[in-house]
Amino acid sequence: MSLSDELAWISVSELARRVRTRQLSPVEVVDAFIARIEARNPSITALVFTAFDEARVRAKEAEAALMSGAELGPLHGLPTAYKDLFGFKPGWKATFGGVRALKDFTAPYTSFFPERIEAAGAILVGVTNSPTMGFRGCTDNLLFGPSRNPFDTSRNTGGSSGGAAGAVADGLLPFAEGTDGGGSIRIPASWCGVYGFKASAGRIPFVARPNAFGGVSPFLHTGAITRDVEDAALVTGVLAGHDPRDPFSVDERVDLLGATRRGVRGWKIAWSPRLDVFPVEPEVAAITAKAVRAFEESGAVVEEVELGISQPQRELSDLWCRLIMPTNLRALAGLKRAGHDLMGDHPDDLPAEYRRWVEAARRQTAEEHYADQEIRTGIFDAVQGVLGRYDLLVCPTLSCTAAPNRDDGDTKGPSEIEGEAVDPLIGWCPTYLFNFTGHPAASLPCGQGAGGLPVGLQLVGRRWADADVIAASAAFERLRPWARSYGVPAARPLPA
Repeated sequence: MSLSDELAWISVSELARRVRTRQLSPVEVVDAFIARIEARNPSITALVFTAFDEARVRAKEAEAALMSGAELGPLHGLPTAYKDLFGFKPGWKATFGGVRALKDFTAPYTSFFPERIEAAGAILVGVTNSPTMGFRGCTDNLLFGPSRNPFDTSRNTGGSSGGAAGAVADGLLPFAEGTDGGGSIRIPASWCGVYGFKASAGRIPFVARPNAFGGVSPFLHTGAITRDVEDAALVTGVLAGHDPRDPFSVDERVDLLGATRRGVRGWKIAWSPRLDVFPVEPEVAAITAKAVRAFEESGAVVEEVELGISQPQRELSDLWCRLIMPTNLRALAGLKRAGHDLMGDHPDDLPAEYRRWVEAARRQTAEEHYADQEIRTGIFDAVQGVLGRYDLLVCPTLSCTAAPNRDDGDTKGPSEIEGEAVDPLIGWCPTYLFNFTGHPAASLPCGQGAGGLPVGLQLVGRRWADADVIAASAAFERLRPWARSYGVPAARPLPA
């Protein structure tokens, strides 16, 4: 077995330990993952920009620091990548999710994830694929095409952090950045059979300029996609911590690694198979209903609940689109100031649905916006009501398994589930409710459906109870370990 194949499935924690104890050098690690990316990425389009020469320079610097006895960060010498959406590093391409007019665009500054992850010793090797402006639950665009699911390359990875999830699921990276404004960490985690954790709003700083308040409607998050819970706890611990540039950043440290050793005995867990209003494919419903019973084996009490949500799911998905659009309007305005008028000069680079929602947002009044916030408040109250009585809320991450890829840059999810119409962009993703509310939430692999396609279980904790979500995730992983499932992508035949 080559070193590249050997390291592909080793955890972040173990890789970091081997580097620290000098069993592996940062140069060996980075070279091994670069070799794997070169061999396998062309068939799944997980990374869309690479900077291997720069990464190798950083690896040599990391090796020199290791040999000198310098103080090392917790991720010293480990390769990773950030997401092509609102992620930036000087000189690195930033296409905002495969916008053709931005194929050569760069920004002169470093965004939060690269900044904090490099400070912890990690080495960035590239940028991962995303849908245009992140505005859908699948990863596809006109510049790079779809990210292909390592479990079945005819299927999509999910989005918007789809390139990141595909890279981690296929062993191209031990972890990668995910951002989450409507489920964009948890959606691709579910479809790619990996672990995706969205911390409480404020736990990981969301640094945005020129509008420091731009990440709250809905709550926007930065986080990590990993293959196991302990790795998520480790990387989240690196990313978390107060940042004075974020007015909502929490100045509190939580022992997430310690939480992985806790159990859930004595907990009361609320099980909601549909979050009241979402249709769910029978296969997904059956797999998740069986999976939630693992918590009973761990000593918890599981009870089925209703949240009391009264709005139809189609109204709620439209609400999410309306709430996130003002942030998009300002992004478009910023790009226009930089000389890229996408709506005026390059409308065909933007999906039709995206353009329609841009125009709708431009017509919305302040009164209508506040009416939307009242509906959002009702969802918050419903979730708070359940979590006032239970320690955890559990539901399917998504209503369906991975959608087939298209060849026109416009892959979407289903438009109908169990005879009920859903928005093909986001309507099959119950994840976005918890961007309305800011609660911590995770998607963990809980089984595989027809054709071996992964299914995810979503765990939602009380506000600021991030450690509870990690603890419950780890308890589930101990009882229902999913590491063996990566044998499917590991055995994936590569095109000749």
